[in-house]
Amino acid sequence: MNTSDFDYNLPIERIAQTPAEPRDSSRLLVVDKKSKTTKDEIFRDVIKYLAEGDLVVWNNSKVFKARLKGVPVLDEKTVGCAVQKNTTDRILNTSEIEIFLVRPMENAGVWKVLAKPAKKLRLGMKIMFAQDFFAEVISKENDGTLLVQFGENDMAVRAKANKYGSVPVPPYIKSHNLSQDDLFKKYQTIYASSEGSVAAPTAGFHFSPEIVEQLTKKGVQFAEVTLHVGLGTFLPIKTENTEEHKMHSEWAEITDKNAHLINLAKREGRRVVAVGTTTVRTLEGVFKKEGEIKTFAGEVDLFISPGFKFQVIDAMITNFHLPKSTLLMLVSAFAGDREFTLRCYEDAIKKQYRFYSFGDAMLIK
Repeated sequence: MNTSDFDYNLPIERIAQTPAEPRDSSRLLVVDKKSKTTKDEIFRDVIKYLAEGDLVVWNNSKVFKARLKGVPVLDEKTVGCAVQKNTTDRILNTSEIEIFLVRPMENAGVWKVLAKPAKKLRLGMKIMFAQDFFAEVISKENDGTLLVQFGENDMAVRAKANKYGSVPVPPYIKSHNLSQDDLFKKYQTIYASSEGSVAAPTAGFHFSPEIVEQLTKKGVQFAEVTLHVGLGTFLPIKTENTEEHKMHSEWAEITDKNAHLINLAKREGRRVVAVGTTTVRTLEGVFKKEGEIKTFAGEVDLFISPGFKFQVIDAMITNFHLPKSTLLMLVSAFAGDREFTLRCYEDAIKKQYRFYSFGDAMLIK
């Protein structure tokens, strides 16, 4: 299958720049994949489509401020002298380097990052983000990423990133008019608890405390997984043949308690409703690796495209995704028909749905 088979035209004005307020006032396109019909709703109407006993599974990963701006320096001594004494003789140039933290590696303090412009960076070069925060370039990888060494452990790196960095909203969000503090709150799900994502699992944005309370009263149950969003989620496909695309791995976890809830629902014939593509890839990825849903902590790199046989999920809530993306391919696989999925997208565009991270939602059942 070709990547171009998943292309569509989206008017720029359909890209949501701000989240719906309140969260559950976003629109919801309900897609019946068996009858190939759709219905227009408001997200709070999701209550009508979820039944007693359904198990809603979401990704509890929390976004941190993964976008950093710094300057290249000769060595770490520059951190003190440049800031405290206002000397710049050891700063190589005043051009900013943007570092996007992707994920920590196994070695303490080593992170995989994206850099812009990467060509200005050489091995051994240090990048200063603040007087007490810098990293050294230790490797340039074949996939275009770099490995950098921080002087702190992973938790401390995230803490300093939250202090000095900015919210890693996608580049197509340009006019949100929100302060960094407000954006940091808006660009999270209400149930985010495990810090580690560099992009939000956005399908969960639509849930409000009121919706969760009403669903709980109805007898809907909840479970959670963790997948820290990284390159596997948002990196574009660079090959025309989709089979040649290699997914980057992302760290995922399913606790014993949540594995039990999921397995119990499957044994009892109750629906498992996944919130977002990251939840889908966690559940289906663990099942493919282990042959079952079980306690898990490790890497998942499952690429789901049309023809994939789903073993765990029965319905999913998702946003509208970018053309030619792995996420659109996953949605097409679950809907069972690429052409039908693209017709749903075309219909949503005509009806002026809002697209992408801060946009509206789909329920595919």
